[in-house]
Amino acid sequence: MSHQNSRPEAVPQSTVATVAVFAAPTSWIESDAVDQCHQVAALDGMVHVAAMPDLHPGKGAPIGAAMASTVLYPFLVGSDIGCGIAVFPIRLKRAVAARIAARLPDLDRAPDSDDPAWAVVDGDIPAGHVEGLGTVGRGNHFVELARVDTVFEPDHADRLGLVAGDLVLIVHSGSRGLGERILRAHTEVHGAGPAADPAAYLAAHDEAVRWGSLNRRLMAARVAHALGAEPTAPIVDQCHNLVEIRDGVYLHRKGAAPGDGNDVLIAGTRGTPSYLVAAHAGPDANHSVAHGAGRKMSRADALRRGKVKHTVEQLRRTPVGSLVVCGDRQLLFEEAPSAYKRIEQVIADLVDHQLATPVATTIPLVTYKTPDHKRGRP
Repeated sequence: MSHQNSRPEAVPQSTVATVAVFAAPTSWIESDAVDQCHQVAALDGMVHVAAMPDLHPGKGAPIGAAMASTVLYPFLVGSDIGCGIAVFPIRLKRAVAARIAARLPDLDRAPDSDDPAWAVVDGDIPAGHVEGLGTVGRGNHFVELARVDTVFEPDHADRLGLVAGDLVLIVHSGSRGLGERILRAHTEVHGAGPAADPAAYLAAHDEAVRWGSLNRRLMAARVAHALGAEPTAPIVDQCHNLVEIRDGVYLHRKGAAPGDGNDVLIAGTRGTPSYLVAAHAGPDANHSVAHGAGRKMSRADALRRGKVKHTVEQLRRTPVGSLVVCGDRQLLFEEAPSAYKRIEQVIADLVDHQLATPVATTIPLVTYKTPDHKRGRP
């Protein structure tokens, strides 16, 4: 990612920035998340806050928002700089979910030095940061084998090399400890305040964005080799935690994907479809679209309610018949499909606001969260 050499000029702000929520009145949007948008809008230099239909509260700043300002605020991007979703075509002779689940590599551990997946690393490792490279992380990160299901725009899908029935790997992860280190270096001195040296922050930020993309490629290659397939280049790879200089302002995205002419995979849940869309969002939406279904429950609520409604075994097999590889029982409940909004409504809101056009859906076959050493494999 490249930035302009000149930085935006700070201008006196006499009014609070505008806030736009791109969701239907009936969509599930927590008032706390909207309140956070207005709190961000009151920051010095803020120009416009665009909230996506997957909006939900975050730690100090909303998730699912694109925020334009003449001042650079690292906390609006957060610690997982470079987090994004990539889609990789994969060819398998047979796609039997249980067999695939049993062959997936341990993506909590870095690949061995002789792992053939390292061949995708072309040139230097960004920031020289090797720790955690090739690992998925926790939270809502995942690696998923999915099948292309409904194709809404055959010509567009064909340009991407996709037809119904094709298999793809979907990888959602970011910069792991690198992004956290970059944010901590700022917050330990400046807290939630602006970047004292925007150019220095952006240089480190850009390395983390590159690192996140490389991390997704490396994990996809690890899985492809483990399944006896050839690694492929991504047909989609969009970062949704980043800042760029656009139209003379800093455009911060936190859980919002670049939506200006890009193909974006908007993740559902491990038990629902995901949507590949052609994004065409304009300035009112800060050139951004949603990045996923968006949480409707906090992790604590999902854990408490989930233990009443579900067993661990029920959560290992989803409503669409796919398998979940996850040895962390708490994470199984926190990331249950019921903890998220309906992806269909999120997509409908994007379509209604003319921000994106659905191209195709993908249906999960196996979703990897963490290794399940106790069970061997499902």
